[in-house]
Amino acid sequence: MTGTPAPGPSVARGLKRGRGDQRRCAARRGQGLVEYGLILVLAVVVCVVSLLFFSDQLSSLLSLIASAV
Repeated sequence: MTGTPAPGPSVARGLKRGRGDQRRCAARRGQGLVEYGLILVLAVVVCVVSLLFFSDQLSSLLSLIASAV
């Protein structure tokens, strides 16, 4: 027999992928992006709250460092 062999089941499944799989993949990427955004927002909120809470101590520490330099 000459010619190319028939594709295996994994290749045939790959050819049958439709838009549903592409949408699910895009939704997963979008979900990951939203999660990274939420983590970033949480980190910013923690930084702002800590700066507001420690502003007096931080100001005196920076003044002390500046006067030492």
